[in-house]
Amino acid sequence: MAAPPLPGPLAHLAPLLDNYGYAAVGLLVLLDNCGIPVPGQTILVLAAVYAGTGRMSIAAVVVIGVVAAVVGNTLGYLIGRTGGHAFVHRWGRYVALTPARMARAEGFFDRNGPKVVTVARFIDGLRQTNGIIAGTSEMAWRRFQPANVLGALLWVGAWATAGYLTGSDIGPLYERALRYQVYLLAALGVVVVALVVRAVLHRRRGKRPPEGGPGAGAGATGDGGTPADGEGPADGEGPADGEGPAADPAGADPGPQPPDQRSGTTSNEDA
Repeated sequence: MAAPPLPGPLAHLAPLLDNYGYAAVGLLVLLDNCGIPVPGQTILVLAAVYAGTGRMSIAAVVVIGVVAAVVGNTLGYLIGRTGGHAFVHRWGRYVALTPARMARAEGFFDRNGPKVVTVARFIDGLRQTNGIIAGTSEMAWRRFQPANVLGALLWVGAWATAGYLTGSDIGPLYERALRYQVYLLAALGVVVVALVVRAVLHRRRGKRPPEGGPGAGAGATGDGGTPADGEGPADGEGPADGEGPAADPAGADPGPQPPDQRSGTTSNEDA
């Protein structure tokens, strides 16, 4: 069957697919999923269009696409796991990726990593880097790989189905999907900015001294913690618990003394 008329970027890849067939699909999809920006998604769609006209097998396209996507993302994960931290510590400061920010990224992936890996292939940029980021943030292998396989199945399944069913009419659909993808990426950027602003505000609030803490009553005392001028103990206050009675003021009259009984006895004897 004759090749269908192809729009836009699909037409540019037609000679590559005509000459190398399934090998071109597998290689470009693999590279596209391990950090190298090649048109892996585009050739996947084109292969599905070809399958819709009978020139390729849709089952073979799906199997090769899923395997290549899983292997490519796994390679990206291993690259990040083995060399990502060393790269961040050596070069991260030049791209504003400090150890503190890397620690926050690790915490984010620890909480949301499987979700990000599952949907990342539908967003240019994340499709190429999500495996590397997951490996660098030391996301557990047992959590990464199921999400990796699920994401590959969803991504390949969606685009293979669209290309197979729409045929040469895939052009408008593909362009619209790419436009929505840009909108989604912009929305993701807004969310990231909002999270950064929230973290900065939270950090500033944490640096404020607590109310009622040291220095809160500084206005009520003078230097050295002495009471302010004119202030004294409240009326009726006595000595603190456990303290003895206050000393008598100097010069106070001790009052009448009892007669010396010993002296009186001596006088009687003399008499």
